Amino acid sequence: MAATDIARQVGEGCRTVPLAGHVGFDSLPDQLVNKSVSQGFCFNILCVGETGLGKSTLMDTLFNTKFEGEPATHTQPGVQLRSSTYDLQESNVGLKLTIVSTVGFGDQINKEDSYKPIVEFIDAQFEAYLQEELKIRRILHTYHDSRIHACLYFIAPTGHSLKSLDLVTMKKLDSKVNIIPIIAKSDAVSKSELTKFKIKITSELVSNGVQIYQFPTDDESVAEINGTMNAHLPFAVIGSTEELKIGNKMMKARQYPWGTVQVENEAHCDFVKLREMLIRVNMEDLREQTHSRHYELYRRCKLEEMGFKDTDPDSKPFSLQETYEAKRNEFLGELQKKEEEMRQMFVQRVKEKEAELKEAEKELHEKFDRLKKLHQDEKKKLEDKKKSLDDEVNAFKQRKTAAELLQSQGPQAGGSQTLKRDKEKKNNPWLCTE
Repeated sequence: MAATDIARQVGEGCRTVPLAGHVGFDSLPDQLVNKSVSQGFCFNILCVGETGLGKSTLMDTLFNTKFEGEPATHTQPGVQLRSSTYDLQESNVGLKLTIVSTVGFGDQINKEDSYKPIVEFIDAQFEAYLQEELKIRRILHTYHDSRIHACLYFIAPTGHSLKSLDLVTMKKLDSKVNIIPIIAKSDAVSKSELTKFKIKITSELVSNGVQIYQFPTDDESVAEINGTMNAHLPFAVIGSTEELKIGNKMMKARQYPWGTVQVENEAHCDFVKLREMLIRVNMEDLREQTHSRHYELYRRCKLEEMGFKDTDPDSKPFSLQETYEAKRNEFLGELQKKEEEMRQMFVQRVKEKEAELKEAEKELHEKFDRLKKLHQDEKKKLEDKKKSLDDEVNAFKQRKTAAELLQSQGPQAGGSQTLKRDKEKKNNPWLCTE
C-alpha cells in the first residue's frame, strides 16, 4: 500500500509528516463499526398528539412490526406518558427502541397545562443521564440512555391551521428535543388542501418562533436529499398494518369505498420520506443532536445553577478544582452565617424563655404567698373553732357529771325515807289499819 500523508494536531505546534509505509490505523473506522455493532444501538421516539390520530399504527408501520399496547380512551383526567422498550434485530444490527406516547393529550377541557408532563418527562431523562455522568464510578457504556432523540408531533388534519395547543406545546419543546411535525391521517383532506395546509403550518411555525428539526446539509453525501426533504416538511403520512393485494404484490394500504390508499406510494402520502429521513438517513444525527445540543443546554443550565462556570469575572479560564473550591468556600461561608444566625436566634430564644420562666416563677411565688396566708387564716379560724368546741365539750362534761351525781343521790334519799316509814308502822299498828 502506498504511503499516505496525515495531519495530527497537538495544540498550536502541529505539522504534517509523511509515513514511510502502511501502519494500520486506517482500520479505525472498521474497529469503531465492529464495536458499535457488538454493543448495539438505542433510539427513543416521543409521539405527541391527540388521541385517535394513529400514533400507535404509524409506529407499527414504520418498524414493520406489531408493538404491544392498549388503545387509549378519551376519559383520562390528565396527560400521562406511557413508555415501552423493545429489542429489535435487523441483519446483525441490534436496536433497543423506546416508544413514548402521550396518553390523554388534548382530551381535557382545560388544556393550559397539557405540555407540562411532557416537559417534565424530557427533563427527567436528562437529569437521570446527568446524575449517571457525575458519578465517581460511571458505567455509561452499559447505561440505558432514555433521552428522547426524536419527537414526532402529530397534527390533526383540519386543513385550516394549527391549534393553539399545538403551537404552545411545540414552543415549549423545541429547545429540549428534535421536533419533526407530521400531518396525521392525511388522506382525510384533498391534495390541494394538503398543500395549502403545509404552507399554513410552516408559516405559523416561523411566525411563532418554533424551531423544528432540520435535516443536516453539511454532509455532502446526504446534503442533496436532506435539503430536498426539508422543503417537504411537515410530512403528510398515513399508517396501516393491513396488507392488500395490488396488482401482483402485497402492499400496506387502506381500503375505502372509493378506492385504495397505498402507504408506501409517494404519490399518496409522505410515509416513505418520513421513514427514509427518520431511520435510514438521519437516525445517528438525531442521536448526536440530542446529546450535543439539547442535553448540553440542559447540562450547562443545571451546572450554572449549581454555581459551576468556565471563566472567572475577568474572563479567565476557571478550572473545575477552582470552581469547586470557590463553591465550597461560598458554601462554608453561608453555613457559618446560617450557624451564627441560628446561634443568635437560639440565644435570643433562651433569653426570652428565661424571662418567661422568671415571670412565671414570680407569679408562682406570689400565688404561694397568697395561698400560705390563706392557709394560715383558715388554720387560725379552725384553731379558734376547735378551742370553742373543746370549751363546749368540757362544759358539757361538767354538766353531765353534775347530772349523774344528782341522779345517784336521788335514789338513796328515797330509800331512807321508806325504811323510816316502815319502822314507824311497826311501832304504831294503827298506822297500818289506816
